[in-house]
Amino acid sequence: MTPPAPTDAELNVLIRARLASLGIDLDQLPPGTTADPETGSPGRDSVLASLRSFMRGTVATLAAYQLPAPAGTDPATAAALSQQRAPMLYPSISLEWRK
Repeated sequence: MTPPAPTDAELNVLIRARLASLGIDLDQLPPGTTADPETGSPGRDSVLASLRSFMRGTVATLAAYQLPAPAGTDPATAAALSQQRAPMLYPSISLEWRK
């Protein structure tokens, strides 16, 4: 069963929380959808609308992406192979970090 799509209010909470964790306060932007005539900063509502659109479209597409499995791979193991780490140019460096 597919979970219901988040509402605008739920996405606003998610966006504000994520931006706050990065130190970005949307309340510094002018309210509404009109840009500030002095600075050119976009309105808070237009920024939230743009970010909601991004979250509904691009994030879902990126989350569904899986790396392709090598040709000739058994379909039963293809999903597991697509979750492996990408190959490294110098794997010995990575091995030293894990000791």
